[in-house]
Amino acid sequence: MNDMNSMNDISGKPLEGELQLINNYTRKELGEEDVYVFSVVLCDNETDRDYEKFSDEALNKLAQLYVGVTGIADHDPKSQNQRARIFSCNTEEVSGKVNSLGEPYRRLVARAYVPRNEKSEELIMELDSGIKKEVSVGCAVKKRICSVCGEDISLCSHIKGRDYAGKLCYALLCEPEDAYEWSFVAVPAQKAAGVIKAFEKNKSTSDTVKRCEKKIRYKGGELLDIEKKLFCGEEQSFSREEMRELAGKFRSLEKKALDGEYYRETLIKDVRGLSAVVLPGLSADILMSITDELSASQLGELKKAFESKASEILPIRPQLSGNDSSKKNNNTLYKNI
Repeated sequence: MNDMNSMNDISGKPLEGELQLINNYTRKELGEEDVYVFSVVLCDNETDRDYEKFSDEALNKLAQLYVGVTGIADHDPKSQNQRARIFSCNTEEVSGKVNSLGEPYRRLVARAYVPRNEKSEELIMELDSGIKKEVSVGCAVKKRICSVCGEDISLCSHIKGRDYAGKLCYALLCEPEDAYEWSFVAVPAQKAAGVIKAFEKNKSTSDTVKRCEKKIRYKGGELLDIEKKLFCGEEQSFSREEMRELAGKFRSLEKKALDGEYYRETLIKDVRGLSAVVLPGLSADILMSITDELSASQLGELKKAFESKASEILPIRPQLSGNDSSKKNNNTLYKNI
């Protein structure tokens, strides 16, 4: 892969064989004079400002996923905001360079093109002058592994950016599932290029960028950093915004707990009523000690089992069904108690 500073790359002209790759994405055949071509480092295996890091395997997978992906600005997914398109992408190891963890430095380098016309003249000038340089990628990964314990970082107690017995906690991003865009940004998450999202420097970051940031998160339950503070066993301080967020979570959990308690009490009442038919010799005290230890799902299973047994012991026939005993009885026990 040619470096961005090579003489051929500075000219903006496609290298040998690249025009054919570009024309795979065009409706009409373009010539060398019709396109401006440049190299861009999308991301690497360095720990970024958000204490997240792509694994080498993830970089290899992204090299496949990013071919053909469009480049936009500031993660704003509008068709009129499209700037360029990637036509080839590879991972490369920079000889003699290591990342902050002492590992061989590897990066994801793409070749992209821009059509030459009046509208793109400004962008091409910004690329040549180094104004448009930093980029950030938008993708989704399946796993975010804690560097300290090796578990899903959304569920463990460790907090990104902290040291644990001399070991930095960061999220290792693994198994990319989708690469949906890359953007020119002012402040990328990674210093060398940009990774997954634009770095949130202040609270004025656009909602669009925030939505893009969430794409990388593991598709499942996620323990946020604010919640991890509560379980880390250390003295913590919370901002007013964090306090409001926690208060909202507690109110929501309280409501769910009340609903769950009501549902569980209803199941216990049903099970105790059925036990009079299924287990008539069982004392109320013993039954109470049993049901008090069961979860709602376990009580539900016990209720189903008792209902099945009760229908065998005490078949019930609706009062208005007539005297034809050959007709199948579909009523449950509860309609006749």
